[in-house]
Amino acid sequence: MDNRIMEILINWGLQDNNIKQVYETAWQAGNNYILKEYQDLEMLKRNLEIINILDKIDIPVGKIVSPVLGNKNIQYIEYDGNFYFLSQKLPGCHLTEIENIHDTAFKMGIVIARLHLAFKKCEENRTFWNNSLLDEMNGWVKKNFEVSGWKYITNEEYGQTVSELAGLYDNLPVQLIHRDVHFGNFLFDGGEFSGYIDFDLSQRNIRIFDICYFLTGLLSEEEQIKITEEQWFGFVENVFKGYVSITELSSGEKKAVPYVMECIELLFVAYFESINDVSCAEDAYRVYEFIKKHEKIIWESI
Repeated sequence: MDNRIMEILINWGLQDNNIKQVYETAWQAGNNYILKEYQDLEMLKRNLEIINILDKIDIPVGKIVSPVLGNKNIQYIEYDGNFYFLSQKLPGCHLTEIENIHDTAFKMGIVIARLHLAFKKCEENRTFWNNSLLDEMNGWVKKNFEVSGWKYITNEEYGQTVSELAGLYDNLPVQLIHRDVHFGNFLFDGGEFSGYIDFDLSQRNIRIFDICYFLTGLLSEEEQIKITEEQWFGFVENVFKGYVSITELSSGEKKAVPYVMECIELLFVAYFESINDVSCAEDAYRVYEFIKKHEKIIWESI
């Protein structure tokens, strides 16, 4: 094990624990703790702030453990230019396969809805970063396509897709969202949901972004959990059923779903194209075309 991690864990008195790297920027210390590394201090602080608020209102998140050395009011440490915090390890693990697709989809709809309700409480006494999917589509995403010469999509088709979202956008509820909803950030223990992790990208944006991001991600070739396109429509139906069993969605939100999905995929196309990841760019455009082709079925599913 990297001696650097043991030296960092001295700040929590955990240097003698068995250390296992569980992610590129995360390590498990013993059976009960997770150490996470950041280069961006503001991102770390945002994550800590949200975790602390959610923990106080009994939302299942990894409770932050303050260092035993140094300033007890600071919940992270700096080491060699990077930043680290420690949290209690939640029970459970990421889903790697689905036994009952409809049941799992319904549960995911419920846990996303409950997180959204909790996020609204987070906003009562805090101000969080505002972002807009529509502004991104009219800004850097469009500029990236212009620079690349509209390799994947024509200017006209792009404009039509964005205008469809724009026609509904002002009436879409905006609040704090997770912004990175996928199975890797939701833990299950014995088939039941056990906790949320990683609020690094959390921001104020349209509420349905989280649901659409999660569902389109299931169609990506990069997704570990494989479902067929036919199964996906059932997944869409049951995620929304689970969500609205907890909190309502407006008719405008339901109408905007395929447009939001399409714009999310175009955002990914532009991003991956900008870093010359041809495979992922093509995969995102494939998902965009699939959503575009099946808008009617998606509306019927929700």
